[in-house]
Amino acid sequence: MSQRYSIIAIVGIIAIVGILFVSTYSSASVTRGSATSITPATIDKVTKQTTDTVTAKDVTSVGGLIFKMQGASAATADQVAAWKAEGRTIHKVNLIAQSVDLPIPGGKMYHAMTFNGQVPGPTIRVTQGDVIDVTLTVPSTEHTGHSLDMHASQISAVPNFLAVMPGHSNEYAFIAETPGSFKYHCEGVNVLGMDQHVLSGMYGIVIVDPLDGYHKLLVTKTMMQNGHVVLNRTLVSPAAYEFTLQFNQLYLDDNGSYDQSAMFKHDTTWTVINGKPFGYDPVVTKTWNNAPADHDKAAPLIVPAGQHVRLFVNNQGNMPVFFHIVGEQIDRVTQGNVVQAMGTQTWDLGGSQDEIDDIVFDQPGAYVAVNHDYAAIFSGAAVVFLAKDSPAPNPSDAVPPDSSVPGTSIHQQTFVHCECTDERAAQIGNMTGQ
Repeated sequence: MSQRYSIIAIVGIIAIVGILFVSTYSSASVTRGSATSITPATIDKVTKQTTDTVTAKDVTSVGGLIFKMQGASAATADQVAAWKAEGRTIHKVNLIAQSVDLPIPGGKMYHAMTFNGQVPGPTIRVTQGDVIDVTLTVPSTEHTGHSLDMHASQISAVPNFLAVMPGHSNEYAFIAETPGSFKYHCEGVNVLGMDQHVLSGMYGIVIVDPLDGYHKLLVTKTMMQNGHVVLNRTLVSPAAYEFTLQFNQLYLDDNGSYDQSAMFKHDTTWTVINGKPFGYDPVVTKTWNNAPADHDKAAPLIVPAGQHVRLFVNNQGNMPVFFHIVGEQIDRVTQGNVVQAMGTQTWDLGGSQDEIDDIVFDQPGAYVAVNHDYAAIFSGAAVVFLAKDSPAPNPSDAVPPDSSVPGTSIHQQTFVHCECTDERAAQIGNMTGQ
């Protein structure tokens, strides 16, 4: 009897999974005998959806993802006003869903889904205890709904993360209680199609700085003293040159459309860092040297030797990240303001995990940050750091907004370098003063 019920349960699970992963896309299919299959060509055809479709009702009927919860609601304007009256800082964030074509190596384009016309979406930076009041708008020109899941929040997913259909907006607010570097992303239409939306570019990070600031960095080396090797411990100021590195993958067919079958097989087309394969590697690959727009060209990250560098590293994608810097060690790894390791060679990140790395590049030279998965390295996961005696301009998509916590950030001169539309590049240029 138990075996019979187990078989029924398995069949039920398969049916639900089939609804979740298949129904997002066009009903067009290729018939082979009595069976149907979805091809890469049909996968990319996103159908217009509403929460009143037959598919959505089917999901609801089996206790699925579209439902209501008593007492669960988004924070009202009155609540935001009350938080402000208490003295909390309010950060108003506006994100707009935008489907665009963006470049990939070889002079080709791919069909991207974005927040605000850029991949990744804008980096949001707040201080622990601040309020994030976020609005997602889906223009009527979009062919599908979108949604917004912020991992920095601790609020009910329903109704806050539910689908926003074309021509509509959704607003919710929360207090950023936990320090760290948190993913935000589209959940598709009530989780339907989440894989396509995230792997096509709808992701970003929220940096929540600790209320009491970052800790000084303890760097331990050796030195000679009276003919003996002794330890030399140095405390480095928490003020640092800061960068964001967001890892993800592109799964594409020959037409630049999302290929779900390739995703299931982990058959990566390109590994991207901040939306672009080899975007910070102009030395070895020369992938982007002939790009028509300046903001599309590859550019290294330039840091001052002997000074504190802080990296916000996030795994946005479908594969593990084994973060390693060739020629350097990570002096400190922090997650959620808790030190996880010191003096480590590599730190592993699963899906949607993050790390904050503190590093001092002791000597001038070239260093390469990679995902120490060889397939990932050769498909785009390489970042060239140039440690020099003095800093120079850096790509703006890798430089997060300055923290409001005193003594945290060292301001950097930036130029526009992004995986984004030309219009968005011009807006970023105005914001950075370039």
